[in-house]
Amino acid sequence: MRAFLLLFLLFPLLELAVMIKVGSAIGVLPTLLLIVLGVLVGGLVLRLAGVATAWRARERLARGELPEQEMLDGLLIAIGGGLLLLPGFVSDLLAIPCLLPFTRHFLLDRLRRRTKEQALRRRAFFDDLAARSGQSRPEASPRSSHPNVIEGEYERRDD
Repeated sequence: MRAFLLLFLLFPLLELAVMIKVGSAIGVLPTLLLIVLGVLVGGLVLRLAGVATAWRARERLARGELPEQEMLDGLLIAIGGGLLLLPGFVSDLLAIPCLLPFTRHFLLDRLRRRTKEQALRRRAFFDDLAARSGQSRPEASPRSSHPNVIEGEYERRDD
């Protein structure tokens, strides 16, 4: 949480420093035009790519498939478009990998691998705990016909 707060406070300072450097190198008016152009492109990307992604997701749903790829693509496109909407050059540089298809797919593949590894670690931890407590794995034993029910009493108190 503290790292996020620190990043939240330092990011505008970094953006301002880069804007000052770029402004001193190319001038104030071209710098402002580049910033405005970045904001306009961000809005356009959000509008066009969002509609295209929603259309692809709708087509997959119509075929009876889950549109997980389209949803993740749409999320990264929305993040990239949102970063483009922020005034500044650093946010624009961070938006580029989210918007280019080959880098976006690379990021999504890495995210999937990391998620799968984390799920396997959790599963191994759960299996280890079950083995230590003497319980069998749910796949190994047939399901019981009795659900796990905890009986108890309650009393409602209205103040």
